Amino acid sequence: MSTATVEDLTEATAPNRFWNRQRRLGVGLIIIGLIAAVAFGSLAESATARFTLSEDAEGAALSINGQFGAILFGIVTVAAGGALLAGVAKRWQTVLLCLGIVTFVFSFLCWQVAGKFLPLVDTVSGSLELALPLILGALAGVLCERSGVVNVAIEGQFLMGAFGAALVGTLATSVWAGLVSAVIGGVIIAALLAVLAIRFLVDQVVVGVVLNLLALGITGFLYERLMQPDALKYNQPPRLPEWRIPGLADIPVVGPVLFETNLLVWLALVLVFVIHFALTRTRWGLRTRAVGEHPTAADTVGIRVRGLRYANVLLGGVVAGAGGAYFTLVSTGSFNKNMTAGAGFIALAALIFGRWTPFGALGAALFFGFAQKLANYLSAVGSPVPNQFLNMLPYIATIIAVAGLVGRVRAPAADGVPYVKS
Repeated sequence: MSTATVEDLTEATAPNRFWNRQRRLGVGLIIIGLIAAVAFGSLAESATARFTLSEDAEGAALSINGQFGAILFGIVTVAAGGALLAGVAKRWQTVLLCLGIVTFVFSFLCWQVAGKFLPLVDTVSGSLELALPLILGALAGVLCERSGVVNVAIEGQFLMGAFGAALVGTLATSVWAGLVSAVIGGVIIAALLAVLAIRFLVDQVVVGVVLNLLALGITGFLYERLMQPDALKYNQPPRLPEWRIPGLADIPVVGPVLFETNLLVWLALVLVFVIHFALTRTRWGLRTRAVGEHPTAADTVGIRVRGLRYANVLLGGVVAGAGGAYFTLVSTGSFNKNMTAGAGFIALAALIFGRWTPFGALGAALFFGFAQKLANYLSAVGSPVPNQFLNMLPYIATIIAVAGLVGRVRAPAADGVPYVKS
């Protein structure tokens, strides 16, 4: 009898792993599709659900009977799951998965919006705005962790960025001075992270937690000493202006969302494309991925492992600091103690859910933002579903992704591993 080689075993087991994964996805979509068709369909009112382009009930882009829509979209979800389970569309696995998830969401919305209306432009715009700091924070995590440095300090970088933007922006009466100060605040925390994690080889997770507490303590102390007693002098920064691109801003739905907004939105979206291209198509990207996967091998071919890690961590601080500026220059217009409220950890979850890729991080951040916006909307219209359950959805999805139920999620091999030159 001949003994099977490793290659033979790999080729034999790889299709089985693929089909097992596809079948799991198919079964999952069938289950949630049945829930949507049966539960949402029975609970939905037999009234019109209107999805409008305006902020009132007029100008409906889509009108559908709530009960019928919930059942119809649930059936489409079941059909997508059945196609995956049957294995009839192996090449369209991702498309079918996305279709199943989207139709499940529409089934839920038909139940909730029956007899009411949902403003599409406001929902999409609000989701993008809520996702904005998460996109920038997750991109900062991509830059650090693809280099092999775990960045748990995104929360601290957000806080320092928000505080610097508010303080300097107020003193200089300039929103651009505030934005630059936010970047500097993020770089300060990033520099501490780089020195302690790369030079002194301190545990990177512990360093990140300590830096978060340091940023919380410093900003809280200065807020109480400076900003709270004299908010007019120290805590009234100008708002980041919104710019409108004529013509493009008139495109339905997309125009008001993408072409009538502030600079940070454009910056975040451009950075997604730039970082993706740089990681996959440039020498810097190749070296960054090599350092994050196998630093010893990278060192043997002349790559300065520590130097590249320092540079990328500081670059991540620039991006995260800009994300911190959102809280004071866009969202609230002033600084408050612990105003980021764990947004840095949500960005870290988006990084993991997005599989350490720029576009994955973008999609995960938008999902988080949509769930939060939808929770706010349903709370305002008196939905029977507690908004706490909707706020839990992104984290449940992250747990499912990390558990490997929707595919393999693997961090860079050297992520969090200090490099000691031999």
